[in-house]
Amino acid sequence: MSSDPWSRPSMEDLKEILEHIGNPTSENSRAVDRLELSVPAEIVTSRGNTVSAVTREISRFGLGMLHRGAIQPGEVTVKMASESRQFDYRVEIKWCIPCEKGMFLSGGEFLAKEDTEA
Repeated sequence: MSSDPWSRPSMEDLKEILEHIGNPTSENSRAVDRLELSVPAEIVTSRGNTVSAVTREISRFGLGMLHRGAIQPGEVTVKMASESRQFDYRVEIKWCIPCEKGMFLSGGEFLAKEDTEA
């Protein structure tokens, strides 16, 4: 895994996450390879609220999630953990739509590390 916690994950990074958390159960035929990934996650909003979520899929460029309550589009931190490691990524939520039983589906793109030097 990259030593930069804000970097976009490589396919090897994603495979490592899957090895620690779970295995994909099917493939899809989208332009960008996506892996089914159903693991617990936390979404930390820009206001500091934490929303429990379950990931649905992940790719090198983003991920989809299922959660209770609407999340406004914008930057969030998504945290996923295995027994031995925590994975934190900056994500730009692009969309959030309601689905059954008060749940919401959302999707976002991984963001690159911020330039903090002036």
